[in-house]
Amino acid sequence: MLIDYAGRHALDIWHLYGKGFRGQLLIGRGDIDVGLRLLGAAIDELRKAKFVQYLTAFLGAFAEALAGAGRIAQGLAAIDEALAQSERNEERWCVPEFLRIKGELILREGSPQAAKVAEQHFRHSIDWARQQGVLLWELRTSTSLARLQQDQHRITEARSLLQSAYDRFIEGFETADLKTANAILNSLQ
Repeated sequence: MLIDYAGRHALDIWHLYGKGFRGQLLIGRGDIDVGLRLLGAAIDELRKAKFVQYLTAFLGAFAEALAGAGRIAQGLAAIDEALAQSERNEERWCVPEFLRIKGELILREGSPQAAKVAEQHFRHSIDWARQQGVLLWELRTSTSLARLQQDQHRITEARSLLQSAYDRFIEGFETADLKTANAILNSLQ
């Protein structure tokens, strides 16, 4: 609807936002190649137009989708751009999520120090999420860190961390994030 409306009323910038959102939707539905092309094109056009609204958030989604497509180096470049953009524009609302994504990308890259560096990013993300009072981002990052700790056989630590975030939710237990966290908690017994 946004793309349609923006096209009919010559709202070019909103048309770009619509393309970016459509790209994210397609990625979420599993059409990664088409979604990445749409989202990437929207990001490029937003950069050229020098519009930053949604650009930073789109970069985070783009980085995560690139990782899902196995394009780790490009994903790291995108998440670094998102972090720099958020710092430059004081868009710090998304920093916890970007730090989590960067940690995940570093783990996928698989360098000898990947686990240590990723854990530092995850812990920094959790600190940011707590400072901002964003329980969802704390849960997401706690889930990522618990997976890493589980792989390192640090089961008690993983369970304690993830349980602490999970137990503070009072609703939304059918969402993907809470289902994932619950599945990991069950595997940590």
